[in-house]
Order: sequence, then C-alpha cells, then structure tokens
Amino acid sequence: MAGVLSDEIDVLAKARRAMPGDYLPSDGEPYMCEAQQDYFRRLLLEWKKSILSASAGTLSALQDGPIREPDLNDRASSETEWGIELRTRDRQRKLIAKIDSAMRRIDEGEYGYCEVTGEPIGLGRLIARPIATMTVEAQEAHERREKISRDM
Repeated sequence: MAGVLSDEIDVLAKARRAMPGDYLPSDGEPYMCEAQQDYFRRLLLEWKKSILSASAGTLSALQDGPIREPDLNDRASSETEWGIELRTRDRQRKLIAKIDSAMRRIDEGEYGYCEVTGEPIGLGRLIARPIATMTVEAQEAHERREKISRDM
C-alpha cells in the first residue's frame, strides 16, 4: 500500500513540476480566491494528464502481445508484474474520477470546503492532497467510524 501512495505522490510531484509559473497559494490572500482556484484547476489537469500518459504506455505495452517467457519462473514473474501494473492503473482510474469531481467542485464554488462541516479544508492539506474533500479532523472522525463498523 505504501508503494501505491508513493506512486501517487510521484505523479502529483511530476504534475507540479509541469505547471507553468511559480505561483503557490498562500494564507496571505483570501481563501479560494480566483488565483488559488486557477492554481488547483491547473494542478488537477496536469495530474490527470500525467496519469493518462502513464496509462497509455501500459495500454501500448499490453497490445504488443502476450508474455512469451520460455522459463516458467520468468513467466510467473512477468505475470505478477503485469498484475501489479494493472491494479495500479485501476487505482489511477478511480483517482481520475476524484480529480474530475474536484474540478467540478471548483466550477461550482465548493472546492476547498469540507463536505461534512462546510469549513475550509486548508491550503496545506489541499496542496498535499488536491482531491481532499474533508478537513483533517472530519477525515479522522470518518476513518474512526469506518474502523468501528469494520471491527463489529
């Protein structure tokens, strides 16, 4: 699971590097002003573009043909690697849906505000996780409730 989060962070970091300019939202400006909304919209679009680019590479490799390793151990290793790659792409497909949802929230003026409490999520959290929909406190409470219901 740590590897998946690491991959997601790497793709997000790549998207940040691809963004033009050096603007970074700060607490010294009105929360979710036009400049901040524009920054997050561009970041989300770059993130989505990076994911789709990586997916295209996987699709291309899959279309090149089946695994033809003569050695059974090599074939098993290759199949395992492809299985991991396909699971990663499936997670990224779900991530694209979250990115699209975040962009919709920007368009509707809801981005940056907790879906549970309605309070600002905070720039630090949004910079680290642009698809966040809850404040840290609301997310922790949600996870505690989830754990309790899972343990019952």
